[in-house]
Amino acid sequence: MNIVRRCYDWVLGWSDSRWGGLALFLLAFAESSFFPIPPDILLIALCLGNPSRSFRYATLCLAGSLLGAAGGYAIGFFLWQNTAGEYTAIADFFYRHVFSLEAYERVQAMFEEYNFWVIFTAGFTPIPYKLFTIAGGVFHINFVMFMIASIVARGLRFFLFSWLIWKFGAPIKTFIDKYFNLLAIAFTVLLIGSFVLVKELL
Repeated sequence: MNIVRRCYDWVLGWSDSRWGGLALFLLAFAESSFFPIPPDILLIALCLGNPSRSFRYATLCLAGSLLGAAGGYAIGFFLWQNTAGEYTAIADFFYRHVFSLEAYERVQAMFEEYNFWVIFTAGFTPIPYKLFTIAGGVFHINFVMFMIASIVARGLRFFLFSWLIWKFGAPIKTFIDKYFNLLAIAFTVLLIGSFVLVKELL
């Protein structure tokens, strides 16, 4: 936890730098494939520092996250197993330091049943997105569908934060910090539930 806290403080420190936008892009890229700290904390800090540029920061964050998602997909698709079907050293590294084999196997079962909604939910909620981007490549999920789900989920997430900061300013930060997990989960449940309801009605 101390390591995660130091990473958190280091990420937040970039909000006072003139390189904050670049740091946000790179952080969003890394978080989609291996880095443990989500880019939202830096995105919110940058938007608070300059609300007029909130949507520019959201665009940078989205672009970095999508490139990182494609990178995570490529890791799973090309580097996860050798020609004999055995796990590579890269896979072993991720199992030891990023996510567990048990979590990976649970995600495999989800992909087999839900596809698009798995990526959407991982992209919008606090669920570790990197696990799903890599697994998407391992299981050869349709790449176009994978990217569309990522664009929708990550775009909604980052632009929602930016709009809230632009609209309401500093007071909304405390609210987001306190209730982010509940808000994200509730929004996802409502959205997926509405699609299921429409499907049943039709």
